[in-house]
Amino acid sequence: MKKAIFIILLPVMMLTACSSDGSSSGKKINVSKVGVESGLIAGKANPEGNVSIFLGIPYAAPPVGELRWKSPQPPVKWEGVRECITPPPSAMQSKPAPFMMWSKEFMAPEEPLSEDCLFLNIWTPAKNTSEKLPVMVWIHGGAFTGGSGTVPLYDGEEMAKKGVVFITINYRLGVFGFLAHPELTSESPLKTSGNYGILDQIEALKWISRNIEAFGGDPGNVTIAGQSAGSFSVNALMISPLAKGLFHRAIGQSGGMFSGGPGLVYDLKSAEAAGVSFAGQFSDSSIAGLRTVSAEDLMKVRGRSGVTTDNIVVPPATETFREGRQNDVPLLAGWNADDGVSMGSRPDIKAFIANAESRYGELAPEYLKLFPANNETEVQNSMKLSSVLSFGWQNYTWVKSQTETGDNKAYLYYFTHVPPGEPNYGAFHSAEFGYALNTLKLWDRPFTDTDWKLADLMSSYWVNFARNGDPNGEGLPEWTAFDPASPQIIEFGDEVKSTPLPFREQMEFFDRLNE
Repeated sequence: MKKAIFIILLPVMMLTACSSDGSSSGKKINVSKVGVESGLIAGKANPEGNVSIFLGIPYAAPPVGELRWKSPQPPVKWEGVRECITPPPSAMQSKPAPFMMWSKEFMAPEEPLSEDCLFLNIWTPAKNTSEKLPVMVWIHGGAFTGGSGTVPLYDGEEMAKKGVVFITINYRLGVFGFLAHPELTSESPLKTSGNYGILDQIEALKWISRNIEAFGGDPGNVTIAGQSAGSFSVNALMISPLAKGLFHRAIGQSGGMFSGGPGLVYDLKSAEAAGVSFAGQFSDSSIAGLRTVSAEDLMKVRGRSGVTTDNIVVPPATETFREGRQNDVPLLAGWNADDGVSMGSRPDIKAFIANAESRYGELAPEYLKLFPANNETEVQNSMKLSSVLSFGWQNYTWVKSQTETGDNKAYLYYFTHVPPGEPNYGAFHSAEFGYALNTLKLWDRPFTDTDWKLADLMSSYWVNFARNGDPNGEGLPEWTAFDPASPQIIEFGDEVKSTPLPFREQMEFFDRLNE
């Protein structure tokens, strides 16, 4: 299903322009001329004229040439009015293509892809710069190797209609965003390397803090939200000292970095070693040499991507929360009933038991009671549960840790609703954000009243949370804050209801492993 793009500039919106420095003094927002710190931009209105849309605003300089593998720099100023009405380039990545359950609605546009990718997109319902609306910043997923702020299901129009200024961002991916190397560490003023994509996200938040009033947003009420690698990113920002004060609420959907996280978190030493190995595949393996290699040729060599825990940009999550050093903000997080299922392999009883004994040692018998393996069916179910909880335990631990050492409340959800239609992978990884962002109309599946109602409920919880740090509101089933002594979650299924924490015994087993 192709998304139609309408460019309609309604007379009611053609009013007085903001000043060019982006300052706010209660002026009407003129969609054809809004001032940000780098110059004037022009956006467009949605067909109803109740949301202003600005696509492809640069928040940093193009990270190319000598700026490849450096911290993001201020955006380049421009003369005249810059049109921001078409999707900007997405970060360099393999050509986006649907696979398995992830249809075209989950994919970045096929083109353009570019190293020059540090752009953000804004949807605002504000008519006046003094409205001080809550701001929600969506950070895309994609295993830190793919994705974009212009994935169709991230469209912010419906969230804006519910009263938030909604923003999506691009950040550097793959080798461009996450290469660590001793030479890069040495040359960096921060004396670290490997987290350029996270530094991009921080730079975007700084830009938002300085400029969002021009769009009717409140720089003192910013919520960061993301799914999968986007949730890892939110987790990283919540523990990063460099992000302190740049956001005021956090939403993490299926992803976190506690005790390493499932395969996307590395310490600086191992990340640097991987970077040296990557560089060694080129004739000139120096960083200066690699900066002359085309982006396309760099993409041809396989590298490792993920967050680097360096105690500078990103400290270890477990220790940071345990010591109460996190950026202490209200938190909403959760996972899906079929997260990670597609990542499993065929059941093998002997291999499953051997792996449990090797991994858990004297605790293996207890593990095998919680994840039984007496026949192939049990192994298959245990593999599925273990895979799901590789995400579930992360988000449960995140919420539990914030509750134990933070001053702000945390809320935990469990998404079990299976989207209708084919292919049917259950409540799969990514299935929930079309509901949470109220974008089902952009997803080609045979949705029913149950789906539309669930999307309305979930997105209302998300907007309420962005507004005041509490997801509850009139007409919504009560969502109680998490209490480790009596853990409750809200289940987003065919029915929305509060229920005891699922798989509590399994969760507490992993708790003991990571004490």
